[in-house]
Amino acid sequence: MVGNYEMPTFPESYWRKYPLPIFNKLTEDQTFDVAIIGGGITGITAGYLLAKEGVKVAIVEAGRILTGTTGHTTAKITAQHNIIYDELISHFGEEKARLYYDANHGALNFIRKTIQTHHIDCDYSDQDAIIYASTDQGKVKVEKEAKAYQKLGITSTTVNSLLLDIDIQNGLVMHNQGQFHPLKYLHKLVQLFVEAGGTIYENTAAMDIDDGERPQVMLRNGKKINCDYIIAASHFPFCDKKGLYFARMYVERAYILAVKTKKLFPGGMYISADSPTRSLRCTPMNGEELVLISGDGHKTGQGIDTLKHYQALEQFGAQVLGIENYLYRWSAQDMYTLDKVPYVGSILESQPRILIATGYRKWGMTNGTSAAMLLKDTILDKVNPYKDLYSPHRFHADPDVKKFISTNLDVAKNLIKGKLEFIPNHPDDLENDEGSPVMVNGKRAAAYRDMEGKLHLVDGTCTHLGCEVEWNHGDRTWDCPCHGSRYSVDGEVIDGPAVKPLAKLEE
Repeated sequence: MVGNYEMPTFPESYWRKYPLPIFNKLTEDQTFDVAIIGGGITGITAGYLLAKEGVKVAIVEAGRILTGTTGHTTAKITAQHNIIYDELISHFGEEKARLYYDANHGALNFIRKTIQTHHIDCDYSDQDAIIYASTDQGKVKVEKEAKAYQKLGITSTTVNSLLLDIDIQNGLVMHNQGQFHPLKYLHKLVQLFVEAGGTIYENTAAMDIDDGERPQVMLRNGKKINCDYIIAASHFPFCDKKGLYFARMYVERAYILAVKTKKLFPGGMYISADSPTRSLRCTPMNGEELVLISGDGHKTGQGIDTLKHYQALEQFGAQVLGIENYLYRWSAQDMYTLDKVPYVGSILESQPRILIATGYRKWGMTNGTSAAMLLKDTILDKVNPYKDLYSPHRFHADPDVKKFISTNLDVAKNLIKGKLEFIPNHPDDLENDEGSPVMVNGKRAAAYRDMEGKLHLVDGTCTHLGCEVEWNHGDRTWDCPCHGSRYSVDGEVIDGPAVKPLAKLEE
């Protein structure tokens, strides 16, 4: 603890305090034009757009809508995705780099227009987005990014200081971006979707796809949905269909604090070009100001005790703004593609009726909205200028080959490590509120003893591809270091690619 306040005991997203409607489970076979798997920003926006066009759509969510990645975002609506445009020009050329900007700028304008058209009270405000560098290395990155902006015709300003207590070498401002309360915004889209004839099923887990002439979504409860198109907007494609997406992406977690600060926040949305990442913005809360401090990203299931990431952000916040009260903390994870551009389109070229949207690299508000617009156009057979840019079937020798090799070497290392690691602990060794891999009857298992002393014991082998899960102290979850699946202490899937829970064990 840095000041006279306490870190919240359990992770909880501020956004998720907002009440949402409850929808029924699917209990009988159903038929729709389009089945959308995943009730986040992509699924809800795509459903809304399609329903407006008279398409019969169902959104299917394994838990509650808007409780996944969308419910754990920082909710910046911007085409400034940290340092990216210099890299995109280097790998793909100016034309495709400009298309990436146009797609995300267009998503920002779509959100703005939707808010204005429907008078959505979602704490929206225009804000400048600022990348800043505090080191010589970061300074060079920002200088290169500024030159990339000039090449692409992106309006911007360079600065040498901030209205924050942070010493910087330089900074780059993308003007007239935005921020909002994501659940207030998407709640309205849910209402509009339902009013247009759309259907939502919650607590309805998709397990597989039967990819016949007319595809079917196979559900965990044995029921199925017949449809003409399937959109997998479930963060990670819940069904791979030999696309090898688990080998073409990797997963990172990042951490967020929501605090009341001693110093007034000056406005703007900030992110560091240096590592570890530091990000700042504020949001109104009951007439007061809540500052969001985020960053400290790392590959899921790997690295130091996750509680230390929260502590590092707390120290940064105390230094820059002073912390008066520490109200919320939570973490989020997102997918990275090999070349950092999302995969949006058909899962395989041979299966044009099964569509995916993934790999937003922590910039899901614009990338997810742009993806929804592209998916809508694909289903309605309309021309979209970003189809080739986002195609899941693209492949570039640089950087794809190098990243493919390094990503999968890392997976192999963690798979072998988990299988060979010596586990000295037994469930009886655990204190209250402690989790650890343990040995039970000569086999590795995953054990957590809760605050009341109850033992939660599950098989620690990830149900995706068999890696061994690791304990996430900060969030009290079991995380897979290979492909980022996450499970509750009782083994239920929190994040894919896994779709099956960890088996419960008896001591």
